[in-house]
Amino acid sequence: MSTVHASTHPLVAHKLSRLRDKKTEPKKFRELVREIASLLAYEATADLLTVPRELETPLAKVVGAELKEKIGLVPVLRAGLGMVEGFWELMPGAEVWHIGLYRDEHTLRPVEYYNKLPLEPTVSVCIILDPMLATGGSATATAEVLKRWGVKKIKFVGLIGAPEGIKAMQTAHPDIDIYLAAIDDHLNERAYIVPGLGDAGDRQFGTG
Repeated sequence: MSTVHASTHPLVAHKLSRLRDKKTEPKKFRELVREIASLLAYEATADLLTVPRELETPLAKVVGAELKEKIGLVPVLRAGLGMVEGFWELMPGAEVWHIGLYRDEHTLRPVEYYNKLPLEPTVSVCIILDPMLATGGSATATAEVLKRWGVKKIKFVGLIGAPEGIKAMQTAHPDIDIYLAAIDDHLNERAYIVPGLGDAGDRQFGTG
């Protein structure tokens, strides 16, 4: 079974509290999403493989390290877009691939409407970015697409997860570790996370 990592970092907790506040305006909301994503990126990439690299400092020769694995960021449109910049600040060379999903309001199941992945994988590690792991439908569907693409190593990074979404993701993809800023209580009748922060996409882009 995959591991669920809920951050205990004080900075994450502080910024997440500001993010939850319904009085936080879209501009500040976007800044906080980017900042939290950057902090989670640090935690989610701790096990990336490196190879030795010889270099010379101003004083001596030394063997350093550089990333061995090529990273792909896969933000689930549209809410996941706000997390990309936070990861790019740490990994500016990461590729970004988009998969578009929307939730059918009647079935609550994800419907894929956009996918421009090339025929063969161009990265060895994919990180799915989606602020809310609610029902888990979008996350599991995105992971299925990436596995069909041929990616062997996948991680999920989100801001808030509900127990229902975490269970769905672990059941469908027990090989994918999950990184979150917090785990909340439950989903309501509209499949929103409680206490949550509302609709992450609407709050980022000033819609809804």
